[in-house]
Amino acid sequence: MAAAVLGSKKKSGSGIFNTKWEPFIYLAPFLIGIIVFTLYPVINIVLISFKEGYRQITGAFTGYGLGNYARILSDPYFINALKNTAMYVIFVVPISTVLSLFFANLLNQKIKGIAIFQTAFFLPMVTSVTAIGLVWKLMFNDRIGVINAVLGLFGVEPIGWLIDPSMNIWALIIYGIWNMMPFTIILLLSGLQNIDPLYYTAARVDGASSSKQFFRITVPLLAPTIGLTCIINMISASKVFGELFPLFNGSPGTAYNLFTVVYYIYYEFSVSRHLGYAAAASIILFLIVFVFTMIQLYVQRKWKYY
Repeated sequence: MAAAVLGSKKKSGSGIFNTKWEPFIYLAPFLIGIIVFTLYPVINIVLISFKEGYRQITGAFTGYGLGNYARILSDPYFINALKNTAMYVIFVVPISTVLSLFFANLLNQKIKGIAIFQTAFFLPMVTSVTAIGLVWKLMFNDRIGVINAVLGLFGVEPIGWLIDPSMNIWALIIYGIWNMMPFTIILLLSGLQNIDPLYYTAARVDGASSSKQFFRITVPLLAPTIGLTCIINMISASKVFGELFPLFNGSPGTAYNLFTVVYYIYYEFSVSRHLGYAAAASIILFLIVFVFTMIQLYVQRKWKYY
């Protein structure tokens, strides 16, 4: 009798143990992947950013300090990269968000053949970035480009988008706005489809015009989605990198004047082999993005009309 009771207790204890640790066993592969491929590289980059004279092959360094940060903060290429990235974010994020909101509102209308237009707007998301970039490179061509041809109809002289250093940033911004719109439209369209149509019905009964319905109903109720979209787009725009390759044949602008922060990181790591400088630039970019993300989250909490 005692043996039976003891056996039942052992089985009960074993069951409790299995129930307690079973979720961790299922999560173990995911957690190991996070630790190995995310957490460890982040910690390693932070440490490398403080290692002065770091050698990638041997792992040797002269000591810990802020020398890497002092060097890149005095590097004119890095300062130029910060300016270019800030200018890109300032223009691309708000313009692409406003245009996307306009087109998302149109795509949300129940009209015949709307699926064709939705497919046309979302198609760039499944198209190769390199292929799209090469098409835009032809469009920006100063002699045979479509953009200059259209501007010529209004009497504008041909612009050297890709050969004039002062125009390189504007070519990148225009391409970035177009490239960011499909994903932004998807996010905003999903938010629009979650708005209860009864609000619009009540507004029409009260005699509200379409513009009042948009600014008094659509925009306030879509505020959380717009805030989320701005945060995602700001983070994405801060990492602008791949757009430079097809437009400028892999170089940062015509006269190396279009360094972005991520391109600077790539250049210091892959070309100059200064891993310490690249790590320090990565940490600075992370801190900038983190601070502005927190500011946007704070503003988003205050931006409520309901």
